[in-house]
Amino acid sequence: MYRRRPHAELGRFYSSADLEILDDTGIKIIVSHISQLVSPWISPVFATLSKTSGNYQSLVTRASQNEGEVTEEVLNQILATVENDSKSAKEICTAYIEKLCRAGNLSDAVQLLQSLRDKNIYLRTAYNCLLVAAAERNDMVLSIQILKDLLVSSRSLSAACYINFARSFTKTNDCTQLVRFVEEVMDITFLDSIIVVNRIIFAFAESRQIEKALVIFDHIKGLKCKPDLITYNTVLDILGRVGRVNEMLQEFASMKEAGIAPDFISYNTLLNSLRKIGRLDLCSVYFQEMGESGINPDLLTYTALIESFGRSGYVEESLRLFSDMKQRQIRPSIYVYRSLINNLKKMGKVDLAMTLLEEMNSSLSDLAGPKDFKRKARW
Repeated sequence: MYRRRPHAELGRFYSSADLEILDDTGIKIIVSHISQLVSPWISPVFATLSKTSGNYQSLVTRASQNEGEVTEEVLNQILATVENDSKSAKEICTAYIEKLCRAGNLSDAVQLLQSLRDKNIYLRTAYNCLLVAAAERNDMVLSIQILKDLLVSSRSLSAACYINFARSFTKTNDCTQLVRFVEEVMDITFLDSIIVVNRIIFAFAESRQIEKALVIFDHIKGLKCKPDLITYNTVLDILGRVGRVNEMLQEFASMKEAGIAPDFISYNTLLNSLRKIGRLDLCSVYFQEMGESGINPDLLTYTALIESFGRSGYVEESLRLFSDMKQRQIRPSIYVYRSLINNLKKMGKVDLAMTLLEEMNSSLSDLAGPKDFKRKARW
């Protein structure tokens, strides 16, 4: 059983030149090498370590061979200790894996994590660290294996996990392994597969790998797990952001043909993208369609329309939309007021602009803020 030892006593076993971890009591535990994690505090009874093969062997072979290896005996010691659910042992083990990753010695990190995985022990932070290291090396195969392990252990992964996974693919245009992995995700995650795929698509878009995100999207259309509303909304946003408006409108039409009803996010994405290229005609069409579909416009909807019409010189329409927004009890933002005021001044309607300025200043505390513009979380 693990027993805390005074700092001075620990100093007899560990070198102060290496990794330092501060536990929850403030005692400094100094670990010079994982092979030093032995008696007096690790149980002398070691579990038998099963030999691994397949993906694990190929991963270890590709990793650096210049660093020292974690021996089978040491692995058994670590496994025996961690299996006892020692929180401190897991923290030390995680910290050492992080050190291995920083040193570029992924071989030992992979070996240790996969041995723990075989015993259904997952150190989430350590996996995340290995994903970062794999991304820095542009190691797609390693990233795929890590994400598989994480998906098997848990469906609830952070956005950072997916982003780091996507970063591993930045140096290649070959999507063969990526689409094959997406197919495997369908089997690994089963009912949650489209949720995971949506997060992967989003991660590739966030890492500026637009084409890969779209390749995944096109590929899953032919699989048993079809795109859902979140998939389409993500793709609409991707296409709109890069100015591929015609493709965005095509996918919007495809979504409806597939029987997926657009929501307010879908329409807001369209309106905001159309606003940027000055397509007021289409803004009016989709705003009307939005109302006919029974979807209530929100602050984002009105902001896009008011700014778009006002900038194009249609200030009367902007004012009408502004009045309509307030009738629906949607709080205006300072951005909406400033847009109206500036556009009114440009059109020579200075008196009306000053009236709105006074109205804005008198209601500053009640205006919508940045948080009111944020969309609901994607997951």
